Amino acid sequence: MTALRDFADRTALVTGGAGVIGSALVAALRVRGAYVVAADGSAAQAWSEASDDALFSDTVRVDVRDRQSLGGLADRIESLKGAVDLLVNVAGVVSFGAAATLEEAEWDRVIDINLKGTFLACQAVIPGMRRKGFGRIVNIGSVVGKNSGNARPWIEPAEQRGSGNVAYGVSKIGVHTMTGFLAKELASQGITVNAVAPGPIATPMTTTFPPQLAALIPVGRMGRAEDVVNAILFLGSRDAGFITGEILDVNGGMLCD
Repeated sequence: MTALRDFADRTALVTGGAGVIGSALVAALRVRGAYVVAADGSAAQAWSEASDDALFSDTVRVDVRDRQSLGGLADRIESLKGAVDLLVNVAGVVSFGAAATLEEAEWDRVIDINLKGTFLACQAVIPGMRRKGFGRIVNIGSVVGKNSGNARPWIEPAEQRGSGNVAYGVSKIGVHTMTGFLAKELASQGITVNAVAPGPIATPMTTTFPPQLAALIPVGRMGRAEDVVNAILFLGSRDAGFITGEILDVNGGMLCD
């Protein structure tokens, strides 16, 4: 099956659809003929207020921490184009700084959006995927969820001001673990659940990434949005049906496991 035909007439939901990676993914899926709802917390119009056409052409607002809103959105998508058969959880926030001084409110913010929000989005689409007997869920993890952070505080503590911190890392390793649990629970129903674990990707979230850390990436550059998008398209394809519970590294060789 060709990459273009694989997504034709499929129904996708992309959270974080207004960001650099999310918007690139939405564009790639639409070019391939998918019906795509791009949801983002920063969008001007709530999904519940959007017209049917706008739902599949614009970016609509949804709070991934709101179970009822996510469930309502999944139901509406199913009523219009059929159940979501591809969910990609791109929505997330980054956090910086040392663990010793991290505020409780910041911990809660990061865990709620990155981990709870990903879980609730998965929950919202599982019933429809089960009815369809097919589904692909791709979560966004991080190399920081594997290597306990890129910063080297024993060498230069200031690196912690520009590299993901403990709250971010814990949220992402939580996404990795959740991916495995869901993969096992849903495999017999035709649903695969995988994650992509990017290294440093050039986006507005990484403008402060220390150059001395970027220099340690073996391929010699920061990642690009299309590097992550290509990995998502692979895991989201029908041909990837025997791959589930995988955490796919996209980090330029920064971590090899």
